[in-house]
Amino acid sequence: MPTVRHAVILAAGAATRFVPLSLEQPKGLFSVNGQRLIDRQIEQLLEAGVPDITVVLGYKKEMFGYLSDKYGVRLIDNPRYNVSNNIDSLLCAAPYLEDAYICSCDDYFAVNPFRKEEEHSFYAGEEVDYASKEMFVSIDRSGRITRMEKGRQRGRILLGHSFWTAEFARKFILIAWADKDGKYTQSYWEWLVRDYLAVLPPFYFKPYPKGSIFEFDYFEELRAFDSEYKAHARSTIIDNIKSVFNCSDGDVTNFRKISEGLTNTSFIFSVGGKDYIYRHPGDGTGEIINRSHERSCLEKAKELGIDPTYIYMNVDEGWKISSYVPAFREPDYASEEDSVKVLEVLRALHASPVELPFGLRPWEDSLEIERLLEEKSPGCFDRYLPLKERIGELYARTIGDGVKKCFCHGDTYKHNWMFRPDGSVILIDWEYSGCSDPGIDVGYYIVDAMYDRETARAFIREYLRENWTPTLEEHYLIYTALIAWYWFVWALYREMCGASMGESLNNWLEMAKYYSK
Repeated sequence: MPTVRHAVILAAGAATRFVPLSLEQPKGLFSVNGQRLIDRQIEQLLEAGVPDITVVLGYKKEMFGYLSDKYGVRLIDNPRYNVSNNIDSLLCAAPYLEDAYICSCDDYFAVNPFRKEEEHSFYAGEEVDYASKEMFVSIDRSGRITRMEKGRQRGRILLGHSFWTAEFARKFILIAWADKDGKYTQSYWEWLVRDYLAVLPPFYFKPYPKGSIFEFDYFEELRAFDSEYKAHARSTIIDNIKSVFNCSDGDVTNFRKISEGLTNTSFIFSVGGKDYIYRHPGDGTGEIINRSHERSCLEKAKELGIDPTYIYMNVDEGWKISSYVPAFREPDYASEEDSVKVLEVLRALHASPVELPFGLRPWEDSLEIERLLEEKSPGCFDRYLPLKERIGELYARTIGDGVKKCFCHGDTYKHNWMFRPDGSVILIDWEYSGCSDPGIDVGYYIVDAMYDRETARAFIREYLRENWTPTLEEHYLIYTALIAWYWFVWALYREMCGASMGESLNNWLEMAKYYSK
């Protein structure tokens, strides 16, 4: 039988389904029954005589630093953890996959499942009589896996660790490296195995008794397993919620993630049968967002009835609690009717008597963000200097043209708009708001919609109505280029802080080029 020579523990993911705890620390560092998940797993591997252990890190990797001193394990960084799935992590540890256990840091083994020798490649699991989100398998008489699929109502599921022989590991790596079109970039490694079962060396199902292996995907599952979390979750975020609602840990329930925003991460929770949203600030945002200013604008927007969802915000740490709006839709960029409603809100906002001593200045603020970029990576901005010069020239043409600053939102893309069934419209997320040029609100809606010039001119004329003049139209077109430039520079900074801006970054760059011509 093959001797187990290695173990690779995958610990790079952010575990976004495990809000709120995953916002504070990686999932592998959660304590279960008094012991951290990854510590328990490493100690079980060492107890079984596995000599070489590698942990692949990504999200909040610095928090795992103690493992090398405590256990002598190898720590490897996966720099692509936030833009790919765990196949990338396996390839980062490719030299250590032969005759190796493949483990996830969030598994809890009630009894040590590891051994010094294993007979063949396998995936652990158990038999269930209910529908499961896990991968189901079919096997032949020898236990070899012949089919893998999701969505069955009962049967054998994959759960826990896996073991790869040298032959299996080499074949898997060859297939993964040959994935030139990136088909599996966003997939778990099990999906590649599923698709290549016929060409991979034999892969077996190893059954374990129920109650042997646990995997916690959601905080409520952990609470049900470890009763201590009901009394005290050991979470600063839950403590924050308790302080606002004057309740206990057990009163804060039903956590659900929301797709991560460009600036922050948010999740839904319940207190007293009512749903709320908790906004957790993104890394690096403290350097470019003044939270005290944001809170002032939230209060003003609530007074105006434009954003009635605001409940509380902590200006020192940047977290915010809002009411949850269950039924709404976002505006359709192609709908003229929706555009009219958006512009009605913007005109009311811009005409309000609110006066503030601060606000977004897209040109000056982009220069400040450029300075932060150059501090982190000198010369990184050089390729964009010709476009920057053109944007600066356009901005100079707007100075003194008579457009007055007013109360603006600053981030008017469609995800911040809520069209409710009763016909009301809500505008949320006021991080970039203040007393600014109204061109930033009109322009950014145009930018995110990626309107052509003809559509943009029609949108601007609908906003201006009887106030339209050729000079004013030019002002708003210039601010369309200017706000696109601002968000592009902002996105460069966010990516330097570790966030993934996706195609938005390129879209902002292209719109800045398009409207600067």
